[in-house]
Amino acid sequence: MGRGSVQLKRIENKINVQLTFSKRRVGLFKKAHEISVLCGANVALIIFSSKGNLYEYSTNTCMERILERYMRYNYVEKALPIKEPESQEDLCHEYEELKRKVDALQRNRRHVMGENLDTLSLTELQQLELQLETALKHIRSQMNQLLLDSIAELQRKEMSLLENKIVLENKIIENNNAITMAQQMQAKEQVRDQASSSKPPTLPSWMLTPPS
Repeated sequence: MGRGSVQLKRIENKINVQLTFSKRRVGLFKKAHEISVLCGANVALIIFSSKGNLYEYSTNTCMERILERYMRYNYVEKALPIKEPESQEDLCHEYEELKRKVDALQRNRRHVMGENLDTLSLTELQQLELQLETALKHIRSQMNQLLLDSIAELQRKEMSLLENKIVLENKIIENNNAITMAQQMQAKEQVRDQASSSKPPTLPSWMLTPPS
């Protein structure tokens, strides 16, 4: 015979309540640990007893992180609007609208490229001409701006090169002056050495005194 269902009802005996609570709490924490280890789930379990005592269990991730994750998820779920599914008729209408826009863009592109112009009226050709003239004005304006920017950049480079040239010329002049001064000093020393070597030898004083 199969085991019949047990009807659950509140336990009136306080001692039995405490024993049952402790036993079931341990079993519940054990099941939470098992599902965490076996399935890699993040589990947070909070229990308040009838006396107001707090019992909690969490996986390796701390309780605060799991609760914070729950609050974020719950907030996002409530913040997302419930979008009613579109009907088949609405989808078909949206598709036709997009198709008309794509066809119009493709026709306009062909006309700009000079294709299929025989299908246009005089007014449409005049409008196309005006569009092309406006586009050419924008292109010329952009080209002129790029040319001006290029000229300004070249002028800045020219000024930088001139400044570098002046600095190099000053350094060359300083080096030449230093070389000239060194050569002059060396020449003076050579003249001084030659003058000192050409002097007659100095006689002792006793040889210069006449005999008595």
